[in-house]
Amino acid sequence: MTIDLKTLNPTKTVDARGTACPGPLLEAKRAMAGVPVTGVLEVLSSDRGTNEDIPLWAKKVGHEYLGNLEEAGYWRVFVRRGK
Repeated sequence: MTIDLKTLNPTKTVDARGTACPGPLLEAKRAMAGVPVTGVLEVLSSDRGTNEDIPLWAKKVGHEYLGNLEEAGYWRVFVRRGK
């Protein structure tokens, strides 16, 4: 099943733009606690490393990395909460 990230309605959005690694990842970890199981967290980040860090973290802790969208000067990264 392919998910259209452009039309996805995240449960929670964290704006970590302007913070350098590991800021966006730490923000995502904190925010995920407030997302229900199967809910979707969206992380806004201007740090390119987030596109590698978040998928690795998601896999390690049992969440599902859904993908990212590149916007003007930042990325929108989506993760579905697993457990």
